Amino acid sequence: MPKAQETVLEINLSALGHNYNYLKSKVNTSVKLMAVVKAFGYGSDSVMVAKELQTLGADYFAVAYTSEGVRLRDENITTPILVLHPLANAFKELIERCLEPSIYSLKTLREFIATAQTLKQKEYPIHLKFNSGLNRLGFNEKDVPEMYSLLKNTTAVKVTSLMSHLVASEDHNLTDFTHNQISSFVSFTEDFKTEFGYMPMRHQSNTSGILNFPEAHFDMVRSGIGLYGYGNSLTEDLALKPIATLKSVISQLHNIPKGSSVGYNRGFIADRTTVSATIPLGHADGIGRQYGKGKGCFIVNGKKAPILGNVCMDMTMVDVTGIECQEGDEVIIFGAYQNASEFAKGAQTISYEILTSVSVSYTHLTLPTSDLV
Repeated sequence: MPKAQETVLEINLSALGHNYNYLKSKVNTSVKLMAVVKAFGYGSDSVMVAKELQTLGADYFAVAYTSEGVRLRDENITTPILVLHPLANAFKELIERCLEPSIYSLKTLREFIATAQTLKQKEYPIHLKFNSGLNRLGFNEKDVPEMYSLLKNTTAVKVTSLMSHLVASEDHNLTDFTHNQISSFVSFTEDFKTEFGYMPMRHQSNTSGILNFPEAHFDMVRSGIGLYGYGNSLTEDLALKPIATLKSVISQLHNIPKGSSVGYNRGFIADRTTVSATIPLGHADGIGRQYGKGKGCFIVNGKKAPILGNVCMDMTMVDVTGIECQEGDEVIIFGAYQNASEFAKGAQTISYEILTSVSVSYTHLTLPTSDLV
C-alpha cells in the first residue's frame, strides 16, 4: 500500500476534459455550455477548474455569489461569469468586475437598475430568472407586467438571457412535471419576445436536463455536477469520470479487546477483538457524524473499512480487522473503489453534499493527464 503524508484532494484535469467533451457531445454545436463552478468548484478548486474549462472553450461560468466571481476575475478568468444569487450590497463590485447578475425579483431588478444608473451604465447585461416550479428564486407570472415596465423605462440594463431551473430532471417519475416546467418557460420567453421584439439566450437545463430532455437545451445549457463526474444515474455515471479523489493516511492502529469501546460516548463497543485505524479527518473536514457507526466506510488497501463509532471533529476511526495495513498507509475516502455517490449513499445523502463539504484547506494536486483515468 502506498505511504501517504497528509490528507489531500487530488484533481484530475484529464477527467474534467473528458466530462466537458462528453456533455458537449449531447447538445447541438450551436448550443452554448455554461460551466457551474460555485461552491469552490463543487469542493475541488474553482480557479483550477475554471482555467482548464476556459482553455477547453466553455462559453460561460456560473457562480453563486459575487465574491466567487471576483476571485475568478483576480485569477485572469475572462470568460463571461453569471452570478446566480447576487445580493444588493455587492452590485457595485459586480459591475466593476464585469460580472453578470441573475435578476430574480422585482426588488433585485429595481435595486440593480438603480446601481447601474448611478454608475452610468448603458445596456449592462442581466439575466432574468423565471420561476417555473422550483419556488426557490425567480419571477412569478404576477410579477411580469411590472418587470416589463421597469425594463422599458431604463437604458441602463439589457436582458442578455432568460433562464429557469428544472426541479427533477433526473427523476423519470416526474417527467410530466418537467414537461410542464419546459412549457411554462417557453411561454414566458415567447411572451418576452413579443413584448420587446427580440429573443435573448434561453437556458433551463442542468446536467440531468442535458442528458434527459433535449427539447430543453434551447440556446445554452448549464452543467455543474456532470463536469465533476456524476450524472445522477448509473448509466451516465459510467460514462463520466469523477475528477476528485480524497485521500488521507493511517495515523495510528489500535488493537481493541472485546468489550472495549472506540470514540466519543462509546459509539462502538467491540464484540470481538478488533483492529481500528485512526484517520486524520472528521466532521470539521466534511465527513459528517451521519457517516458514523458503520454508515460510511473508507478504502484501505482496496478493501472497505467501516467507520467505528462516532466521527470526531478532525479524526475518524475505521475497522481494519483482517485488512493488511500499517501506520502511514494511504486511505481513500472517495475516488478509486468507491466514488462520492457510493460513499454518500451510506448516510442517505447525495454526492453534491460530500463533494462540497470537503475542507478547502486541503492541498489540491493536479495529476498528470495519464493518471487516474
